[in-house]
Amino acid sequence: MAYILNIETSTTNCSVSLSNKGETLVLKEDYGNGYSHAEKLHVYIEEVLEEAKMTADQLDAIAVSKGPGSYTGLRIGVSAAKGLAYALEKPLVSVSTLEALAHQVKAESGYIIPMLDARRLEVYSAIFDENYNLVRAIEAQVLDENSFEKELALGNVYFVGDGVEKTTKLISHKNAVFVENKLPSADQMSLLSFNKYKKSDIEDVAYFEPYYLKDFVAIKSKK
Repeated sequence: MAYILNIETSTTNCSVSLSNKGETLVLKEDYGNGYSHAEKLHVYIEEVLEEAKMTADQLDAIAVSKGPGSYTGLRIGVSAAKGLAYALEKPLVSVSTLEALAHQVKAESGYIIPMLDARRLEVYSAIFDENYNLVRAIEAQVLDENSFEKELALGNVYFVGDGVEKTTKLISHKNAVFVENKLPSADQMSLLSFNKYKKSDIEDVAYFEPYYLKDFVAIKSKK
């Protein structure tokens, strides 16, 4: 058995799943009510375990979405995951947020580009092929009408994530496929966390930090 608790808080979707050998057994998430992670994350963790009729000490590992994404959301998720891993003496597994998001798309050919909104015309994005192999590493990039023109010239390109809305206003290529209303979810983490767990690809609980990609910038209140 390989029971893994998966935690995803990189966007407005507060998401928790319990998986076994890469398959999601129970999923709890809240897609549309803003950043409510501080209130809901631990409730979802308790509900997932209760529904599976398990206790926390029966888990084999804790997995967390490592980013990029919301600074505050990532800190909440990683803090909870590290706390559980330390208290339960279980290994901590980190999963790339964009890789998990890419797995929401099933493509026979072409490219999958998961993207998260990074304000204004900027997104966090990566490029994967149809088999989810990484083609271009994660970047913070400013979009324009020429973005991804090389990939679009070669065939279908599937854009997925909350950065899609701004992309639709800039890119009108015939090969662009916009997969809307999708956010990173702990559901797609199940297989990825299991694969890393099998290889003992784990993090140092004491020193692990989220992958922010950009430094946090505090904005002064206008009040």
